Amino acid sequence: MSRRDLIRMTDDEVQQFLHGRHTMNVATFNHDGSIHLVAMWYGFVDGDPMFETFAKSQKVQNLRRDPRVTVLIEDGDSYEELRGLELVGTAEIVEDPEQIILAAKSVLERYHDISDPADIEAAAKLMANKRVGVRIHAERVVSWDHRKLAGGY
Repeated sequence: MSRRDLIRMTDDEVQQFLHGRHTMNVATFNHDGSIHLVAMWYGFVDGDPMFETFAKSQKVQNLRRDPRVTVLIEDGDSYEELRGLELVGTAEIVEDPEQIILAAKSVLERYHDISDPADIEAAAKLMANKRVGVRIHAERVVSWDHRKLAGGY
């Protein structure tokens, strides 16, 4: 068995990690072919990773031109603890206000300690103003979990 096979996450491990509280690094193509890379908090709508962002942001302009996207979600402070996911696919720009609010609510619930549903709803509606949603459609998932090596290299 290869080292690559040893560190690959199972489908259940991928889902568990993806649903953890991490930052998603989003890479899109600029007009000149260079990479635009930004860190985003994300939530889930209908099971898909999704975030909301300003409609005029550079990443949205890039995705309108070319929907290809690669995202990285990772953690670990030392080599033997590194684990993560690379999702390669396309991004869908979502302009439906209800879907944007759902994405904003999911982000708020995942990253903020707001317990009152009314507060979450109000904050999500404010967040959705002048924004779009970006839904990630992963066509390929690459995973690694160096903890599976148990300190062996």
